[in-house]
This record gives sequence, structure tokens and C-alpha cells, in this order.
Amino acid sequence: MKKLALILLLFGLCAHNLKAEEPKQSNTTVSFNQLLGQLVASSLGNINIPEPVLDKDAQAAINADDRYWVTVLASDKYERTKLLDAGMDIVEVKKDKVSGFVNKKTLDTLSEKGFVVESKMTMAQYVQQFGKDFPAADSAYHNYKETTDLLKTLASNNSTIASLFSIGKTIEGRDIWCLRINTNAKGEGASTKPGAVFIGNHHAREHLSNEVPLLFASWLFDHKGDADVKKYIDSLDIYIIPMLNPDGVEYDIKTGKYQWQRKNMRVNSDKSIGVDLNRNYDSWFGGEGASHSPNSDTYCGPSAFSEPETTAIKKFVLARKNLKTLNSYHSYADTIMYPWGGKDGPIDSDKDKQVFIKMANEMAKDTGYTAEQSNEMYIATGDACDWAYDVAKIFAFTTELGGNSFYPGAGIIAKTVTDNIKAAVYMLSMTENPYKTIN
Repeated sequence: MKKLALILLLFGLCAHNLKAEEPKQSNTTVSFNQLLGQLVASSLGNINIPEPVLDKDAQAAINADDRYWVTVLASDKYERTKLLDAGMDIVEVKKDKVSGFVNKKTLDTLSEKGFVVESKMTMAQYVQQFGKDFPAADSAYHNYKETTDLLKTLASNNSTIASLFSIGKTIEGRDIWCLRINTNAKGEGASTKPGAVFIGNHHAREHLSNEVPLLFASWLFDHKGDADVKKYIDSLDIYIIPMLNPDGVEYDIKTGKYQWQRKNMRVNSDKSIGVDLNRNYDSWFGGEGASHSPNSDTYCGPSAFSEPETTAIKKFVLARKNLKTLNSYHSYADTIMYPWGGKDGPIDSDKDKQVFIKMANEMAKDTGYTAEQSNEMYIATGDACDWAYDVAKIFAFTTELGGNSFYPGAGIIAKTVTDNIKAAVYMLSMTENPYKTIN
């Protein structure tokens, strides 16, 4: 997927724009600057790479997709929540309307429920108008194998402080890889150091959410000699799980056209595909903002933790009482959000609320995003961060990365990664004792 020869040739042209000096590398070493250089090179507008040609089966699959892209009038979070309950996958939120995906059955019921559908187009029309080809147009993004290979290389090249292990397997049997940074504990070994977790790709089509934690890992290793970074590496237990939903990721890119796949690859009782992993946690499971229709993009599943991917996170979190902070990356709304998302109201602890607000605001300053409580957008139950705070009192945040589409192109990756590094480092700085933000 990577055009390595082209990238290496062009890297010298763009390296002067990078702040950090490129260290000498062995043949198997990959630095953050090299990775960033790949992203810059792959997004240069004068590179002509032929696009893939869809075969008849791939085109037929797009034509058979019964989803619609719709814009519906909705003036507040309560109306948006009702749309989620009805089965709409809300993608874009504006002052008095929302846009997103619905299947035909849901579309047929919206008017009956009092909603005004301002516009609609079939999935085939939407893909024709807005779709991006893959992999040629966006080849800088890491697929599952490339992500796995990079994680293995990073762990091997930094073996004194890093290790790689699987937290479980997906519905299709892929390993869910976790890179651990700890100076005296490896793999699944216990640690008493305060822990921080970074998770990407709950949702398959949000490929940018894999790149941010993945490249942040590389940045940490490149800067492990810096005084502040060294302090965090020495004193913390850092976990990076960049791709929680690799089955969905691979499905989303396999035909040469994005499939707009949000869910995992569970075959449901009605033969539809997928459960929304970020509605499958046991935080008011199956309540507001979660659909019980299997063919909905926000289908919560038959029961909490019915999916191996979310069960893997459950086991991971419950086995590590030292975890203090968590960041779950998504796209695309330019926001830093904190609990509750599945409950209409603030968390009970005023002290914890102050910590959440302070940390979210600081990370928002670093990224240029907006800080808000998750339920300000809409109420959605079964969320990972709600569950992590509810059961383990982890200060858990949802970072909705920037952009104007799930598929914003390769050109946005470098800026998004660099914008989010400072926020991630800030979270590390608070992990030992999040309450120091308000002391």
C-alpha cells in the first residue's frame, strides 16, 4: 500500500519543515519524522497515482447498500437523541439540522415520527458524489497489517521500555494489539505505576483515529531522552491500542471504494453486519441514543459486551487497577468530550467534574478543538468513556478529531497528529494525579 520508493525520494524535500532533527536510523528503525515525512510526501498534489478500478462485484455491493444520506431538521440535543433512538447515524451537527446515514426502513418512519427530512440521496449517489478511492488516494493511512508491522518494529527497536501484546481477538479472529511503554513491566505483567490508555478505531471508517495514537507512540520513542518525556516514561504505565476494530477497517477499504463502515463485522440475526462498539459497553446499555435494530449503524448489540472487541477492553481495564486516564479517539467533530454521554446531567462528584472540565479545556487549547460534556451533542448510551469512569473512576475523554469528512484525505494526517501530540502529553502529565489540576 505504501509507495516506499517514492516516499523516501520525496522525504528529503519535506524534512526541512519538521521541527525535530532526524536521528540516524538503522534499516529497521522507523522514526516519527520518517512517518511524518511519508504523510507529507503522500499528500503532495503533484504526485499522480492511478486510482483502482472497481470490479462488478464491488460496484454491485455499493448499489445494493440500502442506506441513505439524509439531512433532517433537529434543533437541540433532545431531538438529536430521538433521531439516534430511531436508528439514524448522526454524522454532522449544525444549529438546527443534522446529517447522517439511515437505512430505508428508518427513513420510511422518520416522517411518521414527526421529523422533517430536508434532503436525501441513496448510498450509491452519495459515494459517487463524495466517496474517495482507496488505497491509492489515501495510501498514507495504515491498514491492519501496516499498523501491526509498525507496532512490532517500534516495540523491537525500543525493547528496554516497550512491549507488544494482544488484548484479545476480534469476531473474525484478528489480534487487537496493544503497545505498552513501561521501564520495568512487560506484556501483561502487573505494575503499580499510574496508567494511561490511548484507544483508536472503535469505528472502522474513522481511519484518522488510528493514525493519531499510532504516531504518538513513535513520537514518544523519538523523544524518550527529553526531560519531560523521560519523566513520564519512567513513572507511568502507558498503553496504546490504535486499532480496536481491525475487521471493520479491513472491510471498509477492501473493494477500492470506502464502504462507510462504522460497526464491527458481527453477522446479526437478520443477516445484517455489525454492532456499534461504542454503544456496546455496559453504561446504561441499550438506553437513549442506541438503536435496537440490527441493520442500524448505531445498533447496540443483543447485550452489553456481546462483542469480543469490547469484552477485550473490559478485561483489559478491570485487570489494571492502576489506570487513571484514557483517551478514545474518534472523528470528526473537533471536540474534547467527557462523561456523561449516556445520561442527561453532570456526574455526581463535583470534584471530579472540575477535573474533567479543567483537563478537557487544556486539551482543547492544545488542539484548537472545543471542550464539552458528551451529552451536549446528544445522549448516547453504551459509551466506552462513560463505562470506564463509571466502573473504574478513570478520567476518560473522547477526542473527536478534526476534518470535514470520515475520509478527509491524506493531507490532514500530519497536522492532526501534531496538533494532538501536545494534548496527549498533557494527559500524561496529569496521569499520576489528575486531581492536581484543581489543587
